[in-house]
Amino acid sequence: MSERKPPGTTFESWVDRQIRMAQERGDFDDLPGAGKPLPGAGQPVEEQWWLKQRLREEGLSAEALLPTSLRLRKEVERLPETVRDLPTERDVRETAAELNRRIVEHLRNPCGPQVAVRPVDVDELLAGWRSARRQRAARPAPEPADPEPPRRRRWWRRWRR
Repeated sequence: MSERKPPGTTFESWVDRQIRMAQERGDFDDLPGAGKPLPGAGQPVEEQWWLKQRLREEGLSAEALLPTSLRLRKEVERLPETVRDLPTERDVRETAAELNRRIVEHLRNPCGPQVAVRPVDVDELLAGWRSARRQRAARPAPEPADPEPPRRRRWWRRWRR
């Protein structure tokens, strides 16, 4: 049977008592952010806001959340830019081989949405890499900037002469 609380008396749970005692001790004084508005207050709540906040805090891109097939497709599209600055053909071949290995692995055991992804043609990639290197080598070197103009003498130095 439950007993009713007599009028005029207060009922304080264990948690409420702990909070009250901490307030009396001053444990909640000078907390960081005290007196400042809550971040995002008054703004509409975004879908999966907690996930977006976590990505920002960790410095990650949202691409990590994409399904494997879409991530691989994006990597294939960016591959010419990725290999552009590699110094040797061997490095380009290794990069393309690693991507092709992951594509074949995905094709053997697909998961997520079915997006058409096919292995990269290494010879075509190398041809583009070679032509980009030739174009960079054929570009004339940038001309040096104009030398600094002679400094004018200060007015008081001219006056003192």
